[in-house]
Amino acid sequence: MKCAIIGVGPNRSRGLAEAYEHIDRGTLAAVSARTPEHLAAFADRFGVEGRYTDYREMFKREKPDLVHVNTPPTVRLEVMEAAHAAGVAALIVEKPLAIQAEDYRQIREFAASHPLKVAINHQLHFQPRRFELQQRVADGQIGDVRYVDASCGMNLAYQGTHTLQAIGAFLSSRQPAQVFGQASGANGLADTPRKHFAPDSAQAVIGYGDEIQATLQSGETAPHVGREGVHTHKRVAVYGTRGFAHWTMWGWELGIDGHVESGSHEYPDEDIIGQARMTEAMFDWMTDETAVHPLCLERALVDFNTVLGIYISALDRRPVTLPCEPPDELIDRLRSALAPGGHDT
Repeated sequence: MKCAIIGVGPNRSRGLAEAYEHIDRGTLAAVSARTPEHLAAFADRFGVEGRYTDYREMFKREKPDLVHVNTPPTVRLEVMEAAHAAGVAALIVEKPLAIQAEDYRQIREFAASHPLKVAINHQLHFQPRRFELQQRVADGQIGDVRYVDASCGMNLAYQGTHTLQAIGAFLSSRQPAQVFGQASGANGLADTPRKHFAPDSAQAVIGYGDEIQATLQSGETAPHVGREGVHTHKRVAVYGTRGFAHWTMWGWELGIDGHVESGSHEYPDEDIIGQARMTEAMFDWMTDETAVHPLCLERALVDFNTVLGIYISALDRRPVTLPCEPPDELIDRLRSALAPGGHDT
């Protein structure tokens, strides 16, 4: 497979490229970036010959099979449309998929009418230890799952969808039926080049319609379970009728019928393998229509609809039935409501 990256610089793109050291069926052949110095430094570092400041030109000249989309969320749809027009078979898109109702609906409409294969870059799903725990829970080793508790140190736009995806991974893709959410803090709603707008903190109780619940904590109020920086504080705990499973970015526990196993792992080592396996799973889907990627766009739309439900619930102070049809301008409403002395208009 001929592969490419849109958006290379001092960010997630390095991990995307390093994963190709562990990938057999694909080669990183081209990269694009708007900043020439970032483009040259990255391409030199990873020995990539195809270098472009316009990703559309890259599509036209290189004709890649798979493209990693490492851009601000405000241009997701634009890239999807251009990829479809150029005949690109598949995209792996950085999270978050969208920011608010307007772009969520546009992407949902695109997905309903275009065959482009899209997955979201939740590489944690494929990290070796977490993937093993997911499989052991799916095999029934902790009994019937009753409750999931998950959290992340950054806000809903930066890490919240990672956390929702983790909840779904341990619930065998059960569909959320209701959410009751709270939000606070407006610093994360200020305009920045990355456009990752979200309240500083959010909490939610998510119901699945069959006596199963999950709780989500995101941002400043979430537990600190990592090292070095706020970005390492992701965790998920799953409770069943026979025991529990608990994963963080640095360790794990598994309790079955009173017997507890535990251990540690190094996040960077796990992450590079997870990134590679996630990419290989996309190759599986590209060559076999039945091998749908577990991080596919359809599932990501469910998770982001839950994020929008949290925003509606926090603003309206009520539980929200899912899936919801969100109103426009939710981010503006949150800015107004959460600013010091603010109110929702």
